[in-house]
This record gives sequence, structure tokens and C-alpha cells, in this order.
Amino acid sequence: MRLSLLVLPLALAATAALAHGPTPQKVSQSITIKASPDAVWTVAGDFAGIGKWHPAIEKAEGSGTKEGGTRTLTFKNGGTLEESLDEYKPEGRTYSYRMGEPNLKALPVSSYSATFTVSPEGDGSKVEWMGRFYRGDTGNEPPENLSDEAGKAAMNTYFSDGLKGLKAAVEGGKAK
Repeated sequence: MRLSLLVLPLALAATAALAHGPTPQKVSQSITIKASPDAVWTVAGDFAGIGKWHPAIEKAEGSGTKEGGTRTLTFKNGGTLEESLDEYKPEGRTYSYRMGEPNLKALPVSSYSATFTVSPEGDGSKVEWMGRFYRGDTGNEPPENLSDEAGKAAMNTYFSDGLKGLKAAVEGGKAK
């Protein structure tokens, strides 16, 4: 009896430790582009202009100006997301933004915030896109398609494909 009284609290503590909600996940992608930072920023600095260079975006519409406001992204997979600027610093060639309501068809995450930065690198530019997010299902046992791993894979692909599209648009002199 005495042993079971000691084991019970340990078992409960172990169960509680395993049954926790989601933890924030992070992804970061970067690419080097053979163009000046100002040339890259001319294309990428327009917050609502992402539809001109990101291959996953069918259409992007913005309200407000590129220095503030929101954008609505329609993905080629049929999902739609609204994002809003948190900070826009053209002098530093950077902006930060966040997702509004989640749309798991667009991306299998429940929320995210991201920062996009263009900086000089050698004779060209380095573009970094970093994001922090929570998986699509914030319960303790998410299905595989809404797990941390699914969220990481989707966000890494979204950022990587976007950066490749931006590189092609800037270096090729035309948007997608």
C-alpha cells in the first residue's frame, strides 16, 4: 500500500508532463539574390505585392498602403488568408506581419507571425524570411496533417518557394 501511494503521484506527474498543448515552432529560410538590396526591396517591399512573385499565391489584394494595412492572399490550393502588418521599416528593408484567422487549407497552422528582411551581401542581397507559428491542431494529440511536423514542412516550403520566386522575379526582371 505504501509503495502505491508513492507511485501514484509520480504517475500523475508523468501523465501531466506528456499531456501539454502545442509549443511555438520556428522556421527560417534565406536566399542570395544577384541584385542590389534596393532592387530587391522594390519588388519585395510592397506588402500586398507578394502575388507578383510567390508561386503559391493566385492573387493578393491589399488595403491601406504598403506601409500599413492588410493583405488577403488567395492560394492556388484554394485557401485564403488575411495578414496584417505589425511593423514596416523601409529604411531597414524589413517588415513584420501576422496571420489573421487561420485557414488550414491554405497552411496547416493555427497562427503565425513572420519577419521579412533584405540586406546587402557581397555584390547582391540576402533575403531572410523567418516565422514563428503554432501547429494547425492545438489539442494534445493532433492528427498527422495538423502536427508540428506538418506545420514546419508547410511553412518551410511556403518560405522557400516564395524566396525562389522572388529570386526569379528580380534576377529575371519580371514577376511570375
